[in-house]
Amino acid sequence: MGRRRFVSTRTVHPGDKIDQTIIDRTGRAMIKKGAYLDDIQIEYLQQRGIMGIYIYEGVPDEIEEQINIPEATKKVIEKYHKDDPAKVSISNDVKQRVGQGVAYLFNDNKSKDFTRTTNSIADDLSRCILSNSSIAIDVRTIKTNDEYTFRHSVDVATISAIIGQKYGLDRKQLHELLVAGLLHDMGKSEIPNEILNKPARLTDQEFEIMKSHSLLGYNILKEKHEFSPDVLLGVLQHHEKISGKGYPMGVHGDKIGLYPKIIAVADIYDALVTKRPYKEPFSQREAMEMILAMGDDLDFKALECFSKSVILYPVDSVVKLSNGLLAKVVANNPDYPMRPKVVEIETGRVLDLANDFQYNNIVLES
Repeated sequence: MGRRRFVSTRTVHPGDKIDQTIIDRTGRAMIKKGAYLDDIQIEYLQQRGIMGIYIYEGVPDEIEEQINIPEATKKVIEKYHKDDPAKVSISNDVKQRVGQGVAYLFNDNKSKDFTRTTNSIADDLSRCILSNSSIAIDVRTIKTNDEYTFRHSVDVATISAIIGQKYGLDRKQLHELLVAGLLHDMGKSEIPNEILNKPARLTDQEFEIMKSHSLLGYNILKEKHEFSPDVLLGVLQHHEKISGKGYPMGVHGDKIGLYPKIIAVADIYDALVTKRPYKEPFSQREAMEMILAMGDDLDFKALECFSKSVILYPVDSVVKLSNGLLAKVVANNPDYPMRPKVVEIETGRVLDLANDFQYNNIVLES
């Protein structure tokens, strides 16, 4: 069950649940009790000189009040428990360094150090991804703490590399894919800020200007004569669709390069799960359902590699089933990320939602 624990803000992690409210000098609640901390909030705590906070460890309060795991169920959970595969882990130091590097690139795309800085950032991320043989990702744990365009670029590069790894790319290709992912939105450095940061839906005319960022980014990088044709295609074509309904050229199928096919999946998914001034984020499950429904527009193999890489329901998490019962996740199925193996807490019944047809009508509601 859960417990309250005091920890240093230097050791707190994204996703930790704070068990106190943080008040500013005017009395406003800047971080409310019960919030799941992200990098921006952790940085806020550290910058304010707050040395430690209380966090809550365990299942959420609203679930804990209902939960009482019988001893027989605990034995079943232990029997079927299977750890998740190694997930990408990026330290706060790397996130800060990478975020600052990407901001530097966007703020000065004519810098003489542009290529060196790009390769250095890609090397940083590559070491994180390959160091512990990571083959899975929890998107909530990788986000950087800078302005949206920079954060999104790093997220897309990281997700793309995980897809590329499962796709079978070698180290050189993974490095290039990371570079293309980091720079895929470079053209936005040439888009007026009033359009780029508009907190509302763009007009048709503004959207046409925004769509030009793919070609603008391609031209910025092409002038440097230091990026491979594959990287350039990754930047130029990341909004193209397999159906031919994308932009800027409306190409389709095999006329789209491999890197942009992969980046497109990462780009759309990260946009769906990220909060913006004009929209709330979708849950990872909702975003997964939406992106898997885009099979006519996105590369099938890239989608398949992505769906097998994302951990939606980490092992040991408590979930609510559509039959009204609470259950604990004991194993994930990479072929069906939304249908893990669970154990009903009340009954001790094992439900393999992916492989046992008698449970086809049961889904996870939380």
